[in-house]
Amino acid sequence: MIPIHGPRPHSTRRYDRRPGVYALLPRGGRVLLTFQSAPVPELQLPGGGVDQGEAPLRALAREVLEETGWRVGAPRLLGRYRQYGYLPEYDMWAEKLCSVYIARPVRRLSDPYHPEHSVVWVTPAEAARRLTNAGDRAFVRDVLLARS
Repeated sequence: MIPIHGPRPHSTRRYDRRPGVYALLPRGGRVLLTFQSAPVPELQLPGGGVDQGEAPLRALAREVLEETGWRVGAPRLLGRYRQYGYLPEYDMWAEKLCSVYIARPVRRLSDPYHPEHSVVWVTPAEAARRLTNAGDRAFVRDVLLARS
């Protein structure tokens, strides 16, 4: 069973399934996150939606590069969770099926591609407190904090 993080789905609402890929990116005792200032300010694991026909690992590399400017290596799937909610950027109610990977931030290639994103490096403990999404916080606690 894939756990649900956040509000439970409403039985009368239709949700479109939106697969997504997200990365835990530890390096030197810190973890690479992205702050998205719009449409809603959020501190997030880098990642996002998998486009139709796109392979998940290609989507992960693309999303991390777009949101952080970093190339990643050696991604390994850690697990999945579901999240239900409204996605204002797509004007839709979605069942997000979130696949979380751990990977190495290999090289910074550029600034984030999107002006509403900025890179934030924090300790795993700080990430576990500050990440907006409960599913992201759970993976940081279960994987990164369990290592220390």
